Amino acid sequence: MSDEITITLPDGSERSVPAGTTVAGLASSIGSRLAKAAVIGAVNGTERDLVWPLEQGDAVSIITETDERGLFTIRHSTAHVLAQAVLDLFPGATFAIGPPIENGFYYDFELPDGGTFTPDDLDRLDVRMREIIKEKQPFIRDEIAEDVALELFSGHKYKCEIIRGAAEDPMSATETGLVRTYENPPRFIDLCRGPHVPDTGRLGHFKLMRVAGAYWRGDERNPMLQRIYGTAWASKKDLEAYLVRLEEAAERDHRKLATELDLLSFPSELGGGLAVWHPKGAIVRKLMEDYSRDRHEKGDYQFVVTPHLANANLFETSGHLDFYKDGMYPPMEMDNGSYYPKPMNCPMHCLIYRSRQRSYRELPLRLFELGTVYRYERAGTLHGLMRIRGFTQDDSHIYCTEEELQDEIASLLDFVMSVLRAFGFTEFTANLSTKDPDKHVGSDEIWDKATNALQGALERYGLEYAVKEGDAAFYGPKIDIDIKDAIGRTWQLSTIQCDFNLPDRFDLEYVAADGSRKRPIMLHRALFGSIERFFGVLLEHYAGAFPAWLAPIQVRILPVRDDHDAHARLLVASLRARGYRADMVEADEPLGGRIRKAKLEKLPYVLVIGDDDVAHSTVGVNPRGGEVERNVSFESFVEHLAADVAGHS
Repeated sequence: MSDEITITLPDGSERSVPAGTTVAGLASSIGSRLAKAAVIGAVNGTERDLVWPLEQGDAVSIITETDERGLFTIRHSTAHVLAQAVLDLFPGATFAIGPPIENGFYYDFELPDGGTFTPDDLDRLDVRMREIIKEKQPFIRDEIAEDVALELFSGHKYKCEIIRGAAEDPMSATETGLVRTYENPPRFIDLCRGPHVPDTGRLGHFKLMRVAGAYWRGDERNPMLQRIYGTAWASKKDLEAYLVRLEEAAERDHRKLATELDLLSFPSELGGGLAVWHPKGAIVRKLMEDYSRDRHEKGDYQFVVTPHLANANLFETSGHLDFYKDGMYPPMEMDNGSYYPKPMNCPMHCLIYRSRQRSYRELPLRLFELGTVYRYERAGTLHGLMRIRGFTQDDSHIYCTEEELQDEIASLLDFVMSVLRAFGFTEFTANLSTKDPDKHVGSDEIWDKATNALQGALERYGLEYAVKEGDAAFYGPKIDIDIKDAIGRTWQLSTIQCDFNLPDRFDLEYVAADGSRKRPIMLHRALFGSIERFFGVLLEHYAGAFPAWLAPIQVRILPVRDDHDAHARLLVASLRARGYRADMVEADEPLGGRIRKAKLEKLPYVLVIGDDDVAHSTVGVNPRGGEVERNVSFESFVEHLAADVAGHS
């Protein structure tokens, strides 16, 4: 037997190492810097701890702390340290699950007698966690039989439920059917798939953020647990940068800005997840909707309008009552059946298509509606305009032939990107979701054609994208477009989806050129996604300082003294007559205070007029974020404003 084994590295090269070498040993043989940065390894495509012994022919890549999966592991391991600290400091507490999430981790706990964590408790837990980290406790992997695991976790009912399989926990499943655990001796052991960092000493750049309530398994019929959220990073610098981003994000929170700028509100009398739009917010919304209508009209779309509710029979035909009932509001019982608020517009658009015989000459048929839909989001998931129960989609459904599919998708992507750019977004990525081989409708041939058409459109556009294999809905492949906002956050907005299901369910047909009847392909497409969510993203992207074309008030005129008020009113009237949104604030308080208030309202332009301005038809221009200009002719300012407003499209 050879004393050496051969390992294949990610670049295809081979490396000989002594038999018994671990993943960590391989990293050391490559270089000390790699060994220091290594967190876990991928061995033949499976993630493994650094202590995993390698075998002849293994394909291995070293995953470092700067890799996404390396950060995932750091966060996962930090969650274990949090759980150990809670069980140490709170006798009688029990724990449920604690996965890593984007930018951090959480862990769910149940405290004795229904207790809750306080901010002081988070400080105590932070101290205890740092003690655990300083101890450099190893993470030791094991696999044990179910009965042994049940005995080991007998004092922790949620862990026992997981072990018995009553709750799914991807962190504890194994390929062998045994229960996998990770132990930090001598005090702590947890169910976990792993992998983990070698020891707790590799951790430490973390912060506990907040406490929230969370139902066990996300079901409101189950007990409410205490969820502690935290963030963890590979370095102190990365942690501090993230906390700065959080502070900036808090200042941009659309709920805070909506209140400060008097745009909209969420009255408790309406119920959760429902908003009312105030005049200023409604102006911005109208501008968004008008822009959308104009672009669709120019794009050869036909406008339709559908009701807000429908008989249950419609949603039985569409499949929503089979697949989506939990996301729908309960029915209203009437004398001729049950009626549901619509969760989607597509079934009604199918009825419009089916209202008469269609010819291939009519295709592609592009239907468009600003349609309001209602979805029962769980109370714990509601988040301002980002997760809401009543919202309006800029919803389009295109019915086309197989031969038209590729051109139509390319045209749709052009449309999507031009609209997003018009609203000020410049950085995009996309996800292409492909067929689940075990759960789909439609032939392999049409799936391939649709997927290739989506992929071809992305590549033609030069748009960076990731392929999510098997992640498509059962009815067809799709593209989701993500944008980056002003502070680097990613938001999923627009979507293009192929649908082979609804045309079958609604028996949609067209008469082909040879007289035969064929099934159209249905494309779902939303540019904004929803008006509400897009507005929320815009509000945070611009931090409330909307560009001039979208600003609810574009120009405010401030007379220096009350004897300038009459002239100020004439200027306001002139601006309004030209289609601009202008107002004035009379000189009943000091000018400085009125200027400060206008700046807090984030108005694009503030014009100040004094004696010379009245005499010479000039204004003092105070642009948002720019230098003040004096003695600017009013007509010159209007020309500048016109160019600014026109520059968005």
